[in-house]
Amino acid sequence: VDMSAVLARVKTERAASGTKISITHAVLRAVALTLREHPAVNGIVSDQAVEHWSDVNLGVAVNTPIGVVVPVLVQADAFNLGELEQRVGELAASARAGKLPASAYQRGTFTVSTLGATGIDWFTPVLNPPQIAILGVGRVTERAVVIAGQVVARPMMTLTLVFDHRALDGHPAGLFLSALAQRLAA
Repeated sequence: VDMSAVLARVKTERAASGTKISITHAVLRAVALTLREHPAVNGIVSDQAVEHWSDVNLGVAVNTPIGVVVPVLVQADAFNLGELEQRVGELAASARAGKLPASAYQRGTFTVSTLGATGIDWFTPVLNPPQIAILGVGRVTERAVVIAGQVVARPMMTLTLVFDHRALDGHPAGLFLSALAQRLAA
């Protein structure tokens, strides 16, 4: 995904709000909005059925001293970038301090895991059962791309979608990932 537009939005939002809005917050916002349009990707797999949820409850993978945990942003699609920055910061800090209640890890319908800050270009995240899918987010790095017949450098990011084939086929998964990429690049 060409992240030029996201980087410009993040820079503008930081300057206007004085917050620490990041690429991760922009990706979370884009994922939440895209899940609204692609409900087949938003939900869980139970022993009885696939359950598609109307609520977009994003799990956010957080590295802690005891390992990775996944607190949930309930109704994440209702948050703007500033609210996401604040809420994710609070969840991550509380998770690292071991102060989140068990309920903070429940009701997730989709997870986002990012390793961009570690310098990783891409990875295959492990599905967070019972969720249908998880998105792996790599770093943003300058890459050569062809635009209008010219080779130019652009800030690019690789997204990896892992999904449960009992709930979702490749075509709707691909449509979701394509829509997400278009939303980020716009």
